[in-house]
Amino acid sequence: MDAQRYQNILVGIDGSEQAKDAFKKAVEVARRNQGKVYAATIIDQQMPTMMGYAPLDSSILEQEKDTAQKMIDECKAYAKSVDFALVEGVIAYGSIKDALATQLPDEYNIDLIMVGQSGLNAVERFMMGSVASFVIREARCDVLIVSPQDA
Repeated sequence: MDAQRYQNILVGIDGSEQAKDAFKKAVEVARRNQGKVYAATIIDQQMPTMMGYAPLDSSILEQEKDTAQKMIDECKAYAKSVDFALVEGVIAYGSIKDALATQLPDEYNIDLIMVGQSGLNAVERFMMGSVASFVIREARCDVLIVSPQDA
């Protein structure tokens, strides 16, 4: 049986340390497999409404896009610092869970999804459930959950 070669690796980034750890590990997996990393941040347009706030207006959406782009730029800077160039930034809109589990993997022919163990605080996990556990259940490709480094 041939070993799996992961050519297209998707990493969800949200600014958390767990997501940063997952991205760093994804870079190393991609390097070993001559693959590419897709650093994705998802803007959940439903979250403000669920939390009792008004829907996203264009200025809030622009702020979210700017924040997402900064996270992607940080990922690219890290990759460059370790001599790895095959990183593509992705900004998607919609459900974080669906985007990571099915939408983006289908769109980018992803064969491995890497996510940090938890990028959410306790209240968010209670309200939305664990993104990682949803991705594990719903993804049609391999999933690697990256545990915190200082555990």
